[in-house]
Amino acid sequence: MKNMKLNSILALGFLLFMLFFSHPFSTQAEEVEDQREFDYLRDSTLGPDRWGAIRNEWSLCNNGTMQSPIDMSSSRVELVLHPKNLYRNYKPCNATLLNRGHDIMVKWIGDAGSIIINDTEYALKQAHWHSPSEHTINGKRFGMELHMVHQSIDNKTAIIAVLYNIGGPSNFLSLLAVNLSSMIDEKGIHGRSGIINPSEIQISSRLYYRYIGSLTTPPCTEKVVWTISRRIRTVSIRQLKLLREAVKDYAENNARPLQPDNLRDILLYAEAREGK
Repeated sequence: MKNMKLNSILALGFLLFMLFFSHPFSTQAEEVEDQREFDYLRDSTLGPDRWGAIRNEWSLCNNGTMQSPIDMSSSRVELVLHPKNLYRNYKPCNATLLNRGHDIMVKWIGDAGSIIINDTEYALKQAHWHSPSEHTINGKRFGMELHMVHQSIDNKTAIIAVLYNIGGPSNFLSLLAVNLSSMIDEKGIHGRSGIINPSEIQISSRLYYRYIGSLTTPPCTEKVVWTISRRIRTVSIRQLKLLREAVKDYAENNARPLQPDNLRDILLYAEAREGK
């Protein structure tokens, strides 16, 4: 059993090494900011099925083999016991709230802290929301999904995702409620939000999925390290409605359809207990 777990960890390390160093990293690593270039309507010429044909540099959206989001199916997930929790070192930092039309984004200005994955440090850059969720667990789609986007010094991308059921209010969204309300009729504005602490976003560091995927918006860049918190949080209907009212009509449901997993490794990291 221990050998199997060790082999799984070594396999993931080798996979990351091959993905990041065997090929030149794409210069199109960041999500597109201009919301007019694509939408989420299934019958639209700018919809998800057409993203790869809109611009040549977006071809991975249709032709990539490691696209996101995917379903975390129990039949595909491999359990890995680990001795340490997910390393995070977030700091309160000045941030700007931006309505990108297709989503609402918190963009940290300065050092908001970082995470470390396989000895690589990824600095936190921004967070944004999708509703309903983009990733699913055993086919179940959730009310909302938060993405925390991190980038290393050599432009590698790592994203932490948090899934939400409809229920009690999200503490983090409660902190932004006034700013979000002001953006409903003024799409595209930058709203100074002051100091925002990323630690207010509650993430499970003891139980999480990990796989190699892509950005879920154009240019759909691959080799993204995804970490998806297994602990499901809650968001109120009012908060969800506020996020949907703030964006363009076509983005009220701004979740990209599920992509083929193409037999990629999907690992579920769980904290190893002493004596087990």
